[in-house]
Amino acid sequence: MDAFQEILTESVGLAIAKAFAAAGNQLPVEGTVFMSVSDPDKPAAREIARHLKDMRFEIVATEGTAKHLEEEGIPALHVYKVGEGPRPHVVDIIKNGGINLIINTPVGRTSRVDDKAIRTEAVSHGVPCVTTMEGAAAAVDGIRALRDGILQVKSLQEYHRTGI
Repeated sequence: MDAFQEILTESVGLAIAKAFAAAGNQLPVEGTVFMSVSDPDKPAAREIARHLKDMRFEIVATEGTAKHLEEEGIPALHVYKVGEGPRPHVVDIIKNGGINLIINTPVGRTSRVDDKAIRTEAVSHGVPCVTTMEGAAAAVDGIRALRDGILQVKSLQEYHRTGI
């Protein structure tokens, strides 16, 4: 990898981490991730979950997502949707500070109630909420950048000294 490609690779994760922070939602470097994704997003969710598990995050998920992840060998604790089962449900867990990142890509009329409640609590408690798999992949890059300690400021002159 040449110096330019290295800077671009680092910059993507760095830019994502900075963007989340600027929006008031610091990406977590540890903790618990809630995942609830639509069926078309499940293959991508599997890869995202693997990366998160490699970084030692815990994963909690709604029934369908948890089942899919478990079938792929990725442990995930099942949590209930808002109107689905006994408490605590996902919104209760967010309110109690038990979720550090939300990846939520549901589709359909019934998911709108959960979506609104999840996003409302996420905003209220400063929990980053990602609603696309592309965004989730970017968030993972941002988390990796934060964990690797590359969140630093360099002047333009410093970049030019590397020969770019």
